[in-house]
Amino acid sequence: MEIINPQFNLESFFYNLGSAQKRVLMLDYDGTLAPFLVEREKAVPYPGVREILTRLVSAGRTRVVIISGRRVSDVVALIGLDVTPEIWGSHGLERLTHDNEYKLAELTEAARQGLAEADDWLEEQGLAGVSERKPSGIAFHWRGMRPDEANELKERIEKKWFPTAGKFGLILHEFDGGLELRVAGITKGKVVESIFREMGVDAVLAYLGDDLTDEDAFNALHGRGLSVLVRDSRRETAADLWVKPPQELLQFLEKWIKSGG
Repeated sequence: MEIINPQFNLESFFYNLGSAQKRVLMLDYDGTLAPFLVEREKAVPYPGVREILTRLVSAGRTRVVIISGRRVSDVVALIGLDVTPEIWGSHGLERLTHDNEYKLAELTEAARQGLAEADDWLEEQGLAGVSERKPSGIAFHWRGMRPDEANELKERIEKKWFPTAGKFGLILHEFDGGLELRVAGITKGKVVESIFREMGVDAVLAYLGDDLTDEDAFNALHGRGLSVLVRDSRRETAADLWVKPPQELLQFLEKWIKSGG
């Protein structure tokens, strides 16, 4: 583990965690709890992650929240826990509460129209095989492609959708291994803001993520809790702490439990 933010005192954080009445552990899925795979349907958690999450969720002392760009149903199937934690999917458009109540935010008519047109274009261009349809948008994946193929796909998508995304209330957002056309204003940072409002200022919170989409969450949590970058290699980030998966990730989660979580 490596401290990135010299102003952050990690030992004080865990000390406060031990005496806190309210604790929240927010976790991204792909790249954080599970490795990135070209075959995304096979991206199950790192060894040991299921067991430690089961302990955390079953103990009930920490509000465990998975926040993912994937659909809620995909996360539930992949994470494979007997006791399903709270899950926010599609960057926050979907929510599965701890008592299994499912909620889906409404899209505007313009957003629905824009995504429908994007679907039609994908079929026309023969790109359906590299895309993933979500309630909040469409992700285009180039992980596993040659660099020239990935660049060509990126250019095609940007040329088509950058000029028109604003018209439909959509944005193009790059992530590790792809590009996503999604509803504007739906971000992981918004989810963090919602959870912070629900829990109050006396809660101890942490967010663990790896991707550029997680930077919104890191920024939203700044000065309110601990942001953790989970990656094999460090990059520019707003996070306070850097851990490498899976070993240091498991060590962090064990320390959370030992500190009262």
